[in-house]
Amino acid sequence: MSGAGFLLQGLRMLLRPGLRRYLIVPLIVNVIVFTVFVWLGLSQFNLLLERFLPETSWLYYFRWLLWPLFALVFLLLIFYTFTAFANLLAAPFNGMLAARVEQILTGSEPPAAPENWVAGIAPGLYSELRKLIYFLIRAVPLLLLLLVPGVQVAVSVLWIVFNAWFFALEYLDYPMSNHGLRFREQRQWVKKSRFAALGFGGAVACLMLIPVFNFAAMPAAVAGATIFWCNLNQTNRTNYETRDSGQ
Repeated sequence: MSGAGFLLQGLRMLLRPGLRRYLIVPLIVNVIVFTVFVWLGLSQFNLLLERFLPETSWLYYFRWLLWPLFALVFLLLIFYTFTAFANLLAAPFNGMLAARVEQILTGSEPPAAPENWVAGIAPGLYSELRKLIYFLIRAVPLLLLLLVPGVQVAVSVLWIVFNAWFFALEYLDYPMSNHGLRFREQRQWVKKSRFAALGFGGAVACLMLIPVFNFAAMPAAVAGATIFWCNLNQTNRTNYETRDSGQ
């Protein structure tokens, strides 16, 4: 529950005057990407139906069965590909947003924060591609296991848990990268609060399923992840100081 709370705090924090611009730009990016994906999907599927199920064919009436199936599959594809593309395009803004949120919370700017949008393009794209590879290496075997009879229920649970874990890594990467932490180091840090991370990632996944709110999910997740990181960093620092003083 504490992990989900960080996301709600991030959503509220975006309404501050100094952070609203970081909400508007990703929002525009999300709307454009979503519109293009929907237009391409609907138009191409309709062309496919016109080719194989024309009005002159007796199979034409099967269209009403195919459209709901297409809608379900399309929603799943949109959920993952839309998120990946939106994060890829908005990665430089997300790094700047994480830096600004941390500055507000702690009073000091992260040492490796991008100075402007252009400066954050290359490292932002590299980071997103690295996370995409991490996701695909684990997601593909899970999807293949869904085809094996008798294990679908267990694999479905694993799929939900994995997605929550990945969303936590996805957005905690921005504040951690500002501090120069590599992806392997990030995973070690997140494992120290894995249940809070799963709660945070699960809340992000749920927010992305809510119409309208899903367009603000990405910046809210970045802000929430930064709050999560500041709390996690402070907790670990306190533990280290307590341990060292005890020794």
